[in-house]
Amino acid sequence: MQRATAARLLDQFAGRRALCVGDILYDSFVYGEVRRVSREAPVPILSEIRRSAMLGGAGNLARNVESLGGQAILVGVVGNDAEGDAVRALLTSSAPDSAAGVLTDVSRCTPSKIRYVANGQQMFCVDRDPEAPIGSDTRERVLDAVRSRIDGADVVILSDYGRGLVSGDFARSLIDLARKSGVPVCVDPRGLDYTRYDGAYVIKPNADELSAETGLPVTDDQSAENALKTLKSRLPGTDALLVTRGGQGMSLLAGNAAVAHHRARPRSVFDVSGAGDTALAALSLGVAAGLTLPDCMALADLAAGTAVGKAGTASVTPEEVLQDAAGGEEAPDWRVITRDTAATLADQWRREGLKIGFTNGCFDILHPGHLAVLRHAKSTCDRLIVGLNSDGSVKRLKGEDRPINDQASRALMLASLEMVDRVVVFEEDTPQALIEALTPHVLIKGADYTADELPGARHIKAHGGEVVLAPLVEGLSTTNLVNKLAGRR
Repeated sequence: MQRATAARLLDQFAGRRALCVGDILYDSFVYGEVRRVSREAPVPILSEIRRSAMLGGAGNLARNVESLGGQAILVGVVGNDAEGDAVRALLTSSAPDSAAGVLTDVSRCTPSKIRYVANGQQMFCVDRDPEAPIGSDTRERVLDAVRSRIDGADVVILSDYGRGLVSGDFARSLIDLARKSGVPVCVDPRGLDYTRYDGAYVIKPNADELSAETGLPVTDDQSAENALKTLKSRLPGTDALLVTRGGQGMSLLAGNAAVAHHRARPRSVFDVSGAGDTALAALSLGVAAGLTLPDCMALADLAAGTAVGKAGTASVTPEEVLQDAAGGEEAPDWRVITRDTAATLADQWRREGLKIGFTNGCFDILHPGHLAVLRHAKSTCDRLIVGLNSDGSVKRLKGEDRPINDQASRALMLASLEMVDRVVVFEEDTPQALIEALTPHVLIKGADYTADELPGARHIKAHGGEVVLAPLVEGLSTTNLVNKLAGRR
């Protein structure tokens, strides 16, 4: 999809109201480094550096609706426990009234996930799930919450994560309620027997889910078409089916039309956590805006592709999606952005509860010492912004024979690294003004500096942030490499 077309369509997401109903999860991440193996058992020891937490399941769906420009109304259930309290705290920190639709069931725990991540690689995940389905009384309270909120909604999104809320009776009651109110329903299914979702406007399984539901392979376009038609024959009241197929793109069966295929652009995949929620949010906002289903599919694929390029349970913004649409193998990397764009994005990340890190440098000849500092920097935060000295700034700091590589080349090299989320070129000799525009939570520099002498350190500390000095790789510096290449020792 061309950037101009994507921009025109994404503009129509603004202000669309999505009623997000389903299983709410509490997602937490433990980040650290592995340097040794336990003496008690042949398992790695994770040295914890930090933790972060965010909403998962229907909560992550709501985050994506909001970040894409829509208005999310969340309805679901949590337990009377610490995780349930944490869910409410995350909601009220962004909008005081947003937790009103989250009900408490004292008989169940809050579904949760803890992911352990070492050196950018997820080691394992621990799930804590309720042992029993939600009772009929609680389901009725949830339906009452939907009834009181459906007026004015442009779309209802049913997020089934298999944690006990979306039983057959509940799904059918919800879809009947929405249809009587004239509101389309988009479904992210779970488990088997999709007849409980019949009557929805669109159901969005992935390839594995579609294969399990139909008993047919979903490995290429033809097999996807066969499986979609088989499933559609069982769901006469459903308007459309959309199957997501990872790197093969998406396939859509709408009514009696021929199956349409949308081919995904090849991407670097860093983390697929929550990408299905991103796709569902974009698809549903497109439905809410009255876009054609092929356009909804293209936007869903573009948004999901942007999400998999980010670490953690991701949400994306229209600006990020548009930058991705402008990307491609020959286009400038979409992670290289302006100062104003970075400031806007930093504000968005703060609202999402993400920890923002910042480091800076000339990065003239990228070497393992740089990589070590960048890896350490990324381990301290959820999103890492790198400030890059412009060519003029490098000349003033390093001399007329520098930089060796121009700023466009240096920015592209940095942006291609998986630990770097954004790159911003600055013209000044120091990043002071850039840091003040971004106000990150943490400033990271190599241990050859002292914390108090770093530009921006005072500003960050005044706003409750911290300064971290990363260990260096001894003997590695760009100046040493340049001198060696020039024959100077």
